[in-house]
Amino acid sequence: MTAECVPNFSEGRRRGVVSALEEAVRGTAGARLLDSTSDEDHNRSVLTFIGRPEAVADAAVAAVRVAVERIDLREQSGVHPRIGAADVVPFVPVDGVTLAKCADVARAVGTRIWEELRVPVYFYEAAALRPECARLESVRRLARGELAPDVGSGRHVTAGACVVGARKFLIAWNINLRSRDLAAARAIAGEIRESGGGLRAVKALGLELGSRGQVQVSINLTDYETTPLHVVFAAVAERCRGRGIEIAGSELIGMAPEAALAASAGHDLRWENLTADRILRTAGSGRDE
Repeated sequence: MTAECVPNFSEGRRRGVVSALEEAVRGTAGARLLDSTSDEDHNRSVLTFIGRPEAVADAAVAAVRVAVERIDLREQSGVHPRIGAADVVPFVPVDGVTLAKCADVARAVGTRIWEELRVPVYFYEAAALRPECARLESVRRLARGELAPDVGSGRHVTAGACVVGARKFLIAWNINLRSRDLAAARAIAGEIRESGGGLRAVKALGLELGSRGQVQVSINLTDYETTPLHVVFAAVAERCRGRGIEIAGSELIGMAPEAALAASAGHDLRWENLTADRILRTAGSGRDE
């Protein structure tokens, strides 16, 4: 039985903090860290680790503990939206584990995060307790208002709140544009994402990369069989051409399933960082928008 956890932490600049998060996972018996990806402009890191559900749960709590101790949202800045130091903690079925089992693990971990660390928790996707919390973007929007957490209350003074859930795999990647036009990146993201009438299974944001002098279309692809990677890339490329913008390249966040890459074989996605050790042979993961 193997489950995966892909926590997204609101720290991508201080290497010492990211190393401490990684060591929390490595130090948990039965958990194996597969990947750690950080982004300076997003100020965000994504860890990918697997193991038996119980081990993955323990590793997740250990990493969240480090985040609560080392990340202060009052001092954090970055272009990626966030509500917590340990912002999103999704569990993903890999082998011999059901999505329902991952939802149970997520709810147990969320309860521990509140009881042990006093960080309130919202549950999303398959672990959601309320229909309005089924989508992460809805949780983010509603949590800025008066939506009470599922576990705990208020906000931790430095660590904010945490969103914990269970979902199928997704592919997180950025298509970087050779442009500083943030309005254009936002418009393209709005046109291609499903909620804007675009491509099914696509979530997208337009973000600025100050360190690179570029903008990007930041994408979560939740079902590569419904909408393959190359279809998303082509949709962005078409809209870039219409605006006279060149694509600088695309950047994988976390890991991608081998089958997803095979489905887009023969198409040039202008990868900037795709290497063999970032290909997951059984399932997939990524950063949650």
